[in-house]
Amino acid sequence: MNPRSTRIHIIQHVDFEGPAAISQWASSRKYTLSSTKLYSGEYLPSLSTVDMIVIMGGPMNVYEDEQYPWLVQEKEWLKEAIQQQKLILGICLGAQLLAHTLGARITPGVQKEIGWYPITLTKAGLSDPIVGLLPPEMTVFHWHGDVAAVPVGATCLATSAACPNQIFRYGKHAFGLQFHFEMTTSSLHSMTNHCADELNSSGTYISDEQAIHQGGNLHLSSNQHWLYQLLDGIMSQRITV
Repeated sequence: MNPRSTRIHIIQHVDFEGPAAISQWASSRKYTLSSTKLYSGEYLPSLSTVDMIVIMGGPMNVYEDEQYPWLVQEKEWLKEAIQQQKLILGICLGAQLLAHTLGARITPGVQKEIGWYPITLTKAGLSDPIVGLLPPEMTVFHWHGDVAAVPVGATCLATSAACPNQIFRYGKHAFGLQFHFEMTTSSLHSMTNHCADELNSSGTYISDEQAIHQGGNLHLSSNQHWLYQLLDGIMSQRITV
């Protein structure tokens, strides 16, 4: 496979949740990176022009079609991408959109999860040929209130104390992460700047801004390493799908 022929497309829902470290990974592998900024009214591309899709997060919910009408088109486009077995990685809202498109329910979680908290691989995760190469327990960055059920036909690969479905896999080509492997120092500051009001909530798994940035100093490097490992593994599936 010629890496220069590999076209990765980013779906972005707000300006402050961009690809961050995913851009660095794509550049280091000499992949072509393009994007659709749905919040700016940009149109989704023809699926024939992309090889891998990364669906980013956002503060909206998957069921807020009236407030964000572009969600309707995005869901239809994603449904077709799944049918065509495009490589797909959904992150946070992106994972929920992927799960929703596969027929799973998206509901408010028992608790919000905001900050650096551990996830643990399930038995299926430990034996997965891609996710199983990651550590059995990882401290990762979370910022979500809703949670996705595991879609029919998919497998839950990781869980946490606050969220039972942290990583799921559908077939060989589609992965959902409820957390944010992609964070950088800059993107972490963007999140806390734009969503600071949520940090005023009380909850067992809601950190304050200082703890979030201290956690970044401790964990961003390892998270980037795991992100690259995961993305390389997903990209390897392009040969077989």
